[in-house]
Amino acid sequence: MQPGPHNAITDVPGVLVGQVERTDAPYLTGTTVVYFPGTAVAGVDVRGGAPGTRETDLLDPVNANPGVNAIVLSGGSAYGLDTAAGVMAWLEERGEGVRVGAGEHDVVPIVPTAVIFDLARGGDFKARPTADWGRDAITAATTDPVAQGNHGAGAGARVGGLKGGTGTASVRLPDGTTVAALAIVNAAGSAVAPTGRLYGDSSALADEFGVLNTPTEPPPAPPTGPIPGMNTVIAVIATDAPLDKAAAKRLAMIAHDGLARAIDPVHTLVDGDSIFGVSTAPKDTQRLSVTDPTALLRLETLFAAGARCLTRAITHGVLAAESVNSPAGRLSSYRDTYPSAFES
Repeated sequence: MQPGPHNAITDVPGVLVGQVERTDAPYLTGTTVVYFPGTAVAGVDVRGGAPGTRETDLLDPVNANPGVNAIVLSGGSAYGLDTAAGVMAWLEERGEGVRVGAGEHDVVPIVPTAVIFDLARGGDFKARPTADWGRDAITAATTDPVAQGNHGAGAGARVGGLKGGTGTASVRLPDGTTVAALAIVNAAGSAVAPTGRLYGDSSALADEFGVLNTPTEPPPAPPTGPIPGMNTVIAVIATDAPLDKAAAKRLAMIAHDGLARAIDPVHTLVDGDSIFGVSTAPKDTQRLSVTDPTALLRLETLFAAGARCLTRAITHGVLAAESVNSPAGRLSSYRDTYPSAFES
């Protein structure tokens, strides 16, 4: 199996991504919007102990909502949930959403949202995303390659004691189906094993991470005092396979295995780990169901691919992250902390 052309979530037909960020002091935060112009079937699985989310109950398979228009991943903790309002306003102006009346704009856009905690990482607690950031991000959405590292919601991300960021990866399965992940890597746990190697570097397809050595540098000193508060990995796993809502939720559930392969520990009480599973197949397509024995093999293949894509996306996010200096202190990247890992 090989990655898609961009090795990004935008390799999945029907997925566009737009991002905005500010890294000028006192800002160090951003917003990422995953936009589905034709709507998409979605599920979600939240396992962290400190989640910040919006409109996730609608995605439960027992509820009537048929699909989503966009998913927002943002910095700003609970304040960052406001970014969804800007995305909704943009969609409303285009008549995209659940139709609730005869008027051209009588719609209610469905925009589930999850946030990470990055407040004050640029030096000012109030320097955080607003509704305008969501509007700007969806306005910028394209099918182009996705900027990784210190972009979008990953601008102020931290993983363990290092700089985190935005990461993405895709795979094209033998039957032509595409599965992909986009992650905002902002965890209390570490992406780095005691040897200095990244937990996820063995997940590579071909040479997508380049040649990585076991570092010779000693690990940084562990942080003293209490565990740094409020972190979170948030992610979207997307496929063009025709999943129903229960199968989309299962895609999100199994993807947490991929999170656990890339970061240790996960799902702590100070993480809000939340993963969305999405199918962009056309509305009139016969859906794969978890209760259909004939769909079992295909579903298990998709679920496993989604988990592996998330491991790879997290690893890309850590590798692409760049060190930052701010009034709140320095966040060093993996590259700057372990330069010998990249020596040829």
